Amino acid sequence: MRGLRTLLAAVALAFAVPAHAVEPDEILDDPAMEQRARDISAGLRCLVCRNESIDESNADLARDMRLLVRERLVEGDSDTEVLTFITDRYGEYVLLRPTTDGINVILWIAAPVLFLIALGSALVYLRRRDTAPEPTGEGLSAEEQKRLQELLKD
Repeated sequence: MRGLRTLLAAVALAFAVPAHAVEPDEILDDPAMEQRARDISAGLRCLVCRNESIDESNADLARDMRLLVRERLVEGDSDTEVLTFITDRYGEYVLLRPTTDGINVILWIAAPVLFLIALGSALVYLRRRDTAPEPTGEGLSAEEQKRLQELLKD
């Protein structure tokens, strides 16, 4: 019984670990450099799969990008230089975590600002609605009442 629990726990842990699509022929000999490549790859978006990192994607383009990252590291580029190279080549969309400078500031600020505007508008509307005068009890005139009855007959 205890062995079964251990086996089930091991299987559960195996499925809990994120899958990496890095193939054995891509792995660098230097463990430190391979770890740098994995760290960089985890922050790059697969342009085919959209919300998967290139480290997790099996797409051909993701493989090409992983190889490109490793190639740049072997050539001696720093992590920042590799990210700059990849971003220049594929655009800023390739970053899973976009930068917070330049024009992106508008994107980062827009959602909270629009939320505050909507919240303020809702509060103004509710206050005005509470202070609005009650509708008068005047009903339809006799002529309007007669016309309504004619319309309802048809």
